[in-house]
Amino acid sequence: MGKIFGFILLWRLLGNPFLAILVLLVIVYLLDRRFVGVFPSLTKPFKRMGQVSRLRTQISMNPNDVSSKHELARLLIERKKDAEAQKLLESIASQSEDSAEFWDDLGTVYVRQGDIQKGEAYILKALEINPRVKYGRPYLRLADVYKNSDRDKAVEYVHRFQEIQSSSCEGYYLLGMMYKALDRQAEAKAAFQESINIYRSLPKYKKRQERKWAVLSMMRK
Repeated sequence: MGKIFGFILLWRLLGNPFLAILVLLVIVYLLDRRFVGVFPSLTKPFKRMGQVSRLRTQISMNPNDVSSKHELARLLIERKKDAEAQKLLESIASQSEDSAEFWDDLGTVYVRQGDIQKGEAYILKALEINPRVKYGRPYLRLADVYKNSDRDKAVEYVHRFQEIQSSSCEGYYLLGMMYKALDRQAEAKAAFQESINIYRSLPKYKKRQERKWAVLSMMRK
């Protein structure tokens, strides 16, 4: 009702229904970015391009800069430039033997390029070094790989993730999405409900960072 009233008011003020819709959408977007975070950031891709450019320059000036190469590889993974990311990661392999983040990133690019066996081995190596690396998300990545070819294995990885993410709205939302992909609707619904329950029990100062996942859980449920 409030949205309809707001639209009518904007229509009268602006004298154009299409302009009123546009302004209303902008307001909704700004409110979401401020208080929820469901909508993607419009500025993030431009910031990422700037970071990529800065890191390329830095690496060209110092080819032995391991941290910059790894950071650039991560940004390239986000942009789905897996082949380039793989070359960067492999160039710093000898200096990154003990880094769980490194092995997970390298495994991810191998998986996405179709080398499942090698990619899985690298991701499991990351989890062996640190079972909580990236908050357990590598387990869900592996579950996604096997959700159609080996559901038992996919469920096993889901359960391992669940052991780590026992009190996170985001964790239960991701768990629910994986159960949906496995066509286990009752368990997906229960996971979304648990995400909502956790959000309701959080102190006020923590609700802002978890609100996005609670809202998405409500929508999915």
